[in-house]
Amino acid sequence: MLLAYRLPREPSSPRIALWRKLKRLGVAQVLDGLVALPLDGRNREQLEWLADEVVEAGGESTIWLGELASAAQERVLALAMSAQVAADYSRVIAEAAAAEGEAPGQRRRTLGRLRRELRRIRARDYFPPSEREVALQALDKLSALIEEPVR
Repeated sequence: MLLAYRLPREPSSPRIALWRKLKRLGVAQVLDGLVALPLDGRNREQLEWLADEVVEAGGESTIWLGELASAAQERVLALAMSAQVAADYSRVIAEAAAAEGEAPGQRRRTLGRLRRELRRIRARDYFPPSEREVALQALDKLSALIEEPVR
């Protein structure tokens, strides 16, 4: 699915809000004002809502259903989307490792925050990288440290 959009430069708040929502969805930025997501019911609904918001903010938007012309182009787009979430998973892995040295109460809070972050990442993880499994293992390890009895 493609969303083509154009928003007025001023006020800037609708542009910023739209970009944040697109980023949370995990879109691939194809060109300025053109983003892509894999086609499924959830993504279609989300892009339709965002297209309506663009129009309400005084802009223009169009949703397109498309198919890439070659498998190579599809791989490039999938790799770009995967790389975005791989970096986010890597941050979770690093933060989980750093939390191992924290005090038990802080470690528990960090685990809760990282679990929420992992859910947000997985919601936009359309082409799972290897870092996904490593991040899950890192949180399992952190969770086991919390459940360990204090000696």
